[in-house]
Amino acid sequence: MTQLWNGLQNLLGGILSFFYDMFPSYGLSIIFLTIVVNILVFPLTLKQVRSTRVMQEIQPLMERIRRENKGDKEAINQKVMELYRQKGVSPFGCVLPLLVQMPIWFALFRVLRDPGNSLPDGSALTEALADGASPPLFLTMDLSLAPSEVVGAEGLFSISTLPYLLVVAVVVGTGFLQQKLLSPPGKPQASNPQVESMQRITKILPLVFGAISYVWPSGLNLYFATSNMFRTAQQLLIFKIDGRPTPAAVEKPSPKKPDDGDKPSKQQGSRKKRNRRRRG
Repeated sequence: MTQLWNGLQNLLGGILSFFYDMFPSYGLSIIFLTIVVNILVFPLTLKQVRSTRVMQEIQPLMERIRRENKGDKEAINQKVMELYRQKGVSPFGCVLPLLVQMPIWFALFRVLRDPGNSLPDGSALTEALADGASPPLFLTMDLSLAPSEVVGAEGLFSISTLPYLLVVAVVVGTGFLQQKLLSPPGKPQASNPQVESMQRITKILPLVFGAISYVWPSGLNLYFATSNMFRTAQQLLIFKIDGRPTPAAVEKPSPKKPDDGDKPSKQQGSRKKRNRRRRG
């Protein structure tokens, strides 16, 4: 496991060094690395978007299952899982690309915090980040510093703090934008509790990443922001191919028809009429 972890760090360091040799900018190197990673996980992103679409389309079927098995949670869960298997979807598909990228985030965190152990020896980037060299600046930001560190040193309303906070705002804003793009228009429909819990998780993820971005190095925040923007563009491309999500129509139970016993018979009606005439 340690060898795999070190290998991942060395791989990221090598890619960073490769792009730095082409474009001598630490920030641009991180941006190009982000694009490469997102291209590699695009099949998972495509699966995520299409899985979300199918989950929205099967909401009426799930509602019917819950109505027909009301009070029997075990039967509901069994039939819902069977429906998932029939449609080839998973309620966890919406977070799979994020889970796959998590090792990359932590490895990149180590690379940015301690680049000397991950970058190739003698590379231009290694020399640029060596002790005594100038800090890795990008758009006036020191990418080795976290926004919390800059706020603590410069103050919240300092001009030098603004770029760091803007990157965090981009991370949060693009995260919510992705969630909005994946949601169909119209009012949200009730669904299976498992799906509802996953939807709640995905809705708070942008805020979670905002909190993480505030304390992690700005170079990693640049990765988050670029990744969100790139994945938003991917979603728009998928919508152009497959079409946008449409609101799922909730199947409503048909109105209950009165039983024959509830209808007054002709004999009962004529008897009531005779009784009224006699009273008159």
